[in-house]
Amino acid sequence: MGHREDLLAGAKRCLLEKGWSRTTARDIVAASGANLASIGYHYGSKDALMREALFAAMGDWADDVERSLREEARSREGSGAAAGSATESSAAEGSDQDQAARFEAGWTRMLELFGKHQALWRVQLEAVMRVEGDPELRAAYGQAQPEGRKGLVALFHGIPEDEVDEESARVLGSFYMTLVGGMAVQMAIDPDATPVAGDLTEAMRRILTGPTPAPAD
Repeated sequence: MGHREDLLAGAKRCLLEKGWSRTTARDIVAASGANLASIGYHYGSKDALMREALFAAMGDWADDVERSLREEARSREGSGAAAGSATESSAAEGSDQDQAARFEAGWTRMLELFGKHQALWRVQLEAVMRVEGDPELRAAYGQAQPEGRKGLVALFHGIPEDEVDEESARVLGSFYMTLVGGMAVQMAIDPDATPVAGDLTEAMRRILTGPTPAPAD
């Protein structure tokens, strides 16, 4: 790798090990084997390098999620290959059940990866809290969000990202992004109270079809 790639790898490592605010330019240099001048030469500033490292780390997480969800999809296809449908009504019911099962299986994998990538989500939350005083970081998030919404729809529905239409990205992608963000906050504050995938599935079922909860006494 050249100095540019070395710096990016070193910055990612520092972000995950030390967090955003505790990472210094000298930390990045020590982790990368580059020199201080090369940060300015290749990235313009330490903050610009940190922003690129953050989104590169998020890309690594997305790649991990994609691999995991593909494995889950192959597993489900294999286990359901011999299953048949008897009537149109049972097929429709089965389709709803399949969607719920797919959602639950996908979020089971997702939550496993939240645990694996806890350091990344801590950095992500720290970075989000910085956007108030960092217009360039806010702009970077703003530019990344449309692609992120499309990517989440593609991941959870097992389709190529370029097949996700704008309406699906806006509605479904925003929903998934809200869930991901909420899960990250919950796991940072109280991991033991984080809902499991089955809880999310049951909550959606109750919201859509279940009775209104009775008021507490």
